[in-house]
Amino acid sequence: MKRLIERSRSVGEVLRWVTQNPGKVSASHYPIALHKLGQLLQQQPGQPVGAADGRGPAGQVLEQPEFHALCQAIVSGCAKFDNFSIVNCLYAAAALGLPGESPLVRVLEDESRSRLGRFNQKDVSMVFSSEANNKALEAIFSSQLFYENRQERFIRSMADWLPRKAENLTPYTMALIAKYVARHRLREPRLLDTIANFLLKRGEQLDSKVIQKLVFPFSRMNYRPSNHGELFPKLEAILEQKAGSSPLATVNILMSMFQLSHFPQTVLHQVFSPAFITNVMSSPYALIVRRYLSLLDAAVELEFQEYSGPRLDPRYRVLMFEHALTADEANRKYSYKGLVAEALRQLVGVECYRQDEVLPPGYCTDFLLWINRSGTVLPLSRVPAASKAPLATSPAAMSLRSSVLALTSDLQDFAPVVLSVNDKWHYCQNSDILVGSRAMRDRHLRLLGYCLVQLPYTELEKVSGIEEA
Repeated sequence: MKRLIERSRSVGEVLRWVTQNPGKVSASHYPIALHKLGQLLQQQPGQPVGAADGRGPAGQVLEQPEFHALCQAIVSGCAKFDNFSIVNCLYAAAALGLPGESPLVRVLEDESRSRLGRFNQKDVSMVFSSEANNKALEAIFSSQLFYENRQERFIRSMADWLPRKAENLTPYTMALIAKYVARHRLREPRLLDTIANFLLKRGEQLDSKVIQKLVFPFSRMNYRPSNHGELFPKLEAILEQKAGSSPLATVNILMSMFQLSHFPQTVLHQVFSPAFITNVMSSPYALIVRRYLSLLDAAVELEFQEYSGPRLDPRYRVLMFEHALTADEANRKYSYKGLVAEALRQLVGVECYRQDEVLPPGYCTDFLLWINRSGTVLPLSRVPAASKAPLATSPAAMSLRSSVLALTSDLQDFAPVVLSVNDKWHYCQNSDILVGSRAMRDRHLRLLGYCLVQLPYTELEKVSGIEEA
């Protein structure tokens, strides 16, 4: 039967083989028949496949009783089909152009969703490239099992077809996709550019809370979308209008833009204004916004020195982080920091370095050491107090720039060194590109006068034993 269907030279011949020989047709034959119908219709002049309005060859075929009999046979039996047949029927129905509201497509979609947990990666990819509608994508990206596991092959496949279908998705669905991509650090340019184009076209209709979810993957992956020349000014204009409606979302969006080295001056005038600050301080999320504003204020001082607008009142400045990041704590057992700590202990002694030192504006460093001009690592007892903790004063008491000046004046013979253990989760997936927050941290530490020594996990995983370390 498979050979007979594949060798058919007309639509009518395919339909006759399938509908007149029900006893010889198995589940695997139905997707073959649907695929063959699609191929034959593509070869006919007239309307494209899927023009099921009764006009032209495609519409005429979809109206034939034999075709309805074929669809009914699939609808009636699909609950007993194997996964491969279900997936391929759905994929073929999409290629044939059957509308999403048709009984055949609805039944196949429902059956596919009920089997998601049993599908392999290829099946999942085919199902959702076939459906690619809000209902389908919400189902997959709302699945906790899917969300917690990285599906790189599926994301690569989705990057091929999502750009063509993105305009039909809701902001909620696109935000789910963005959240997933950010969580798993999947730096897929085509997918990120699709999110950026969606944001460019629909930005005015979105509230700030949705915008922050769509913007976050760019900073997370340290990726400037290809349309950033248009997108960033548009985001600035939107934030100018909506800054006060959702202060936390506004600050989150600003943080994403800062991590990508873009500094919207007009919006900064608003968020550092007394009215915005008063509004924030009376809100339930005052502390987290103060942390973000403190880091933004530090970034302005270090990277946007031409800015001349209002700044954060010193009494509101706090450390962005007071201890190691949650991700670092959660992944401690997978980190190479313990190996490096033991190697340092044996190499220079515990009196020559500090571990997990937090430096204003709130960056946790893995190891902090001091060296002299000859390159010798110095015991802490031989380092002047001003150099040991150059920025340990209260953030409210001293600006970062004056701290740097105080530090550099004491560095005639000493230099602080930050030894940075860059574990796997500090990079975008399968990449040597640091995530945006880590990249900004490194920029700021250098601007603060620290020498950075990077220890990437790709090098540390080659180490065998403490002697090599």
